Amino acid sequence: MRASPPCDVALRHFGVWRAAIVLIGLGVLATLAAWALRVPHSPVSGWIAAAAATAGLATLAVCASLWRPASGVLRWDGLGWTFVPGIAGAEPESGRVEVSVDLGSFMLLRFTREAPPERRAVRWLPTQRRGLEREWHSFRCAVYSPRPVAGSAGVDAPAP
Repeated sequence: MRASPPCDVALRHFGVWRAAIVLIGLGVLATLAAWALRVPHSPVSGWIAAAAATAGLATLAVCASLWRPASGVLRWDGLGWTFVPGIAGAEPESGRVEVSVDLGSFMLLRFTREAPPERRAVRWLPTQRRGLEREWHSFRCAVYSPRPVAGSAGVDAPAP
């Protein structure tokens, strides 16, 4: 099977990601608020109320931490993936890309840096079609294409 041709995509549009973060955060907070409004009608211990308040604060903290995803350039060279963070002087990171969520015009990718296990890091990369219209199809092909076998350099073996 042939590997997908090389492609570069600049990850800098995150509207769908931010909308999802807001919706999830508001949904959790609305659920906790509805529960809190129901509390006066039933006896609840202080520990349960404190746990609910802590869950609300934790939700806000997680949403805030996810608000600014990593921008940069994700490259497929035909053999492997490289992510170049959008920070001045940042070193390119080689790694593996897996699709975690695919909604057609939005994908959440899991980029795992190739490093020794103690230095291996996972980076979540939200990608959306907006801003990548011309590259989107080839990018999706690259994401789903199998990695070439080592030493094959993406060349098909001759038919017997």
